[in-house]
Formats: sequence, C-alpha cells, structure tokens
Amino acid sequence: MKIVRADVIVTCPGRNFVTLKIVTDEGVYGIGDATLNGRELAVASYLKDHVCPTLIGRDAGCIEDIWQYLYKGAYWRRGPVTMTAIAAVDVALWDILGKVTGMPLYRLLGGASRDGVMVYGHATGHDIPEALDRYAEHVEMGYKAIRVQCGVPNVRSVYGVPKDNGMYEPATKGTVEEHSWSSEKYLDFVPKLFEAVRAKFGFDTHLLHDVHHRLTPIEAARLGKSVEPYRLFWMEDPTPAENQAAFRLIREHTVTPIAVGEVFNSIWDCKQLIEEQLIDYIRATLTHAGGITHLRRIADFASLCQVRTGCHGPSDLSPVCMGAALHFDLWAPNFGVQEYMGFPEAALEVFPHAWRFERGMMHPGDAPGHGVDIDEALAARYPYTPAYLPVARLEDGTLWNW
Repeated sequence: MKIVRADVIVTCPGRNFVTLKIVTDEGVYGIGDATLNGRELAVASYLKDHVCPTLIGRDAGCIEDIWQYLYKGAYWRRGPVTMTAIAAVDVALWDILGKVTGMPLYRLLGGASRDGVMVYGHATGHDIPEALDRYAEHVEMGYKAIRVQCGVPNVRSVYGVPKDNGMYEPATKGTVEEHSWSSEKYLDFVPKLFEAVRAKFGFDTHLLHDVHHRLTPIEAARLGKSVEPYRLFWMEDPTPAENQAAFRLIREHTVTPIAVGEVFNSIWDCKQLIEEQLIDYIRATLTHAGGITHLRRIADFASLCQVRTGCHGPSDLSPVCMGAALHFDLWAPNFGVQEYMGFPEAALEVFPHAWRFERGMMHPGDAPGHGVDIDEALAARYPYTPAYLPVARLEDGTLWNW
C-alpha cells in the first residue's frame, strides 16, 4: 500500500483551515488537519515544499517509521510548524489504516475506555449577567462542564469574549488587533464572576476558566487560592510555561487544579510539569503535538503521574482534528475532558463528519478511520483569507502575553 499522492488543501469556510490528503495506490485516502492559526501558510509550505515529496512511494502502513523519519530526518526538531505538519501526516495515515481494516480509529488504539466523551462548552459575556445567560443556555443543552469568561470592568477586549453575540473568533482579517490588559483589575474582579455562577447554578456542573497566560506565578497563586471556594474543574494556562519550575510556586499556595499545554508541541514541552505533578491536565492537541502517535506517548507518560488529558478543541482547529481527538479521547484511559467550541455551519458542510453530540457528551461514531471527510469542490469555493491573532499590551503600553 504505497503513497502515490499527497495534496495540501487550504480553505476558509468561516475561518482558515489547512488539510493534508494522502492517497495510496489502492485508491484509499486519509486526511489530517494541518491548521496553525495565524500561520497557516507556513505549514502549507512546509508540507508542499518539504514533506509531501518525501512521502511518495512509502508504505502508508509504516506509521511509526514515517513519524520518526519526519521528526529525526529533518534535523530541526519540534516547533509548531514542524510538529503540525508531522501531525497532519500521522492522522491521515491512521485514517487510511482505519479504512483499510474497516475499523474506527478508537478500536485501532485499543478500544473504548468509556461510553462517551465529556466535552465542555464556552459561556462568555461582556458582563456577569450576560455570562450567566450564556451559562444557562449551556446547562439547558445538557453540558456537564462549562468554561466561563467575562469582560472585566474598565478593561478593553478581554480574552474569550466575542465582539458580538456570535461564535468567538480571535483572529481578525487583514490586520493585527492590539488588546489592553490589567492583571490587577482582573484579579479583583474574576472571583465575583465565579461567585455569581455558583450562587445561581450551584455545584452540579463543572466550572472551568482560561487565564490565557496572563499572570505571573505569584499572581496565579493568588487567583487559585481566591477561587478555591468555587471548586473550579481547572484554571487553564495561569502563567506562561516556558519556565516550568515556576509552577511549583503556584502549587505551594493553592489546590485549584491546573491545566496547561494548548501551545505545546512535544512531550519535552511538558516533561517537568508532568513528572513533578505540577499540573493536573495536559491540554496538548493532536494537530499541534505530532498527531496520534506522539500524543499517545504524552498521555501514557501523563498517566504514570496521575495527570489526565484535556485536549484543546477550538474552532481554529478543523473538524478533522475534532473527529480524531474524539477517537483518542474515547480510548485514553486517563481522559479528563475535551473542549468543544463548535464550528461555523459552512465548515461542517466542507467537512462531513460522523461524530455526534448529546447532552454534554460526544461520540466519534463508528465509521472506518476517524470519520471525517472533505468536500474538495465545496472547499475550493472558500479561498484563503489572511487573518491574524491579536496581541496584548498592559495599560502602560508594555507588550504582554495574549
């Protein structure tokens, strides 16, 4: 079963996605997600110019060897562009293997460890009353876990809150936005948000929150300690994780669980955090962390230290990633929760899928492979549109972590 073609498809059905399609001499094909938000064309070029030519003639069933070839053979290891490209190849090859064997991906991994995958949705508002309204909508839909974000008084463009009542999309077309930020105002305000949520909805739903790398370690420790009465499922990315030892300081001051890793690309990015049990959930994704082959290693390593998975699942990763992630989640014995933001309707039409959602739980379906396809003719009707993620500055103009 030789690889005879590898095509890169760039489309923008509501937002930009990069898809890799690998075709074998038996006519079987698989697809993988290669989307890197705001840097999509860098990965598309890496694939077209450097990776795809080296795949032709290789045995599509040698998934491990191809992964090692792309990782070690390039000499320049890791990094978001390289690992996203490797992930696209890896997921496409697992998709092919599932189709050839007639098995859904989760069965190839070892079978289901649970009946369904708990997912969390996003309840956001410009103020507390609006955030509570969105939270109530998610409760009505049956979500068992809900992330809540809210505008902070006198702070412009707080992370996670859409400009209108539509789906949150941080990337803006044709320009780089600059947001303002104040850690002091945020730290004083955000416990009031959680207090309001628990006062209205009680403790029947899991409550999550994303700090988005905005705090210093001691500020993150203060936040974790101040919100302990509201029993967060996790506080996500409380501080940048380049200096992993900094999380020791947070651990010394609070028992609020910590989730980290949506920007991680390899097991080396989270090694110290996991082995020293400085986090509780690892957020790495299939698309940015080397695909199924590598994320499975991260999950197995995490399980040794009682760290669970909580994969990043925004709408800036394509439905291909979501489909593969749900198979991975269904298998992973140390699964925690899966993010699910949903997708623009046009994206769901371009990427037909087998997964289903019901009352806060999802299942990837039992179609062979990962169960997501691409309508190439429809994808061609949505050309690439340049868009950029914003940056953040403190109120005095200092560039900060977005």
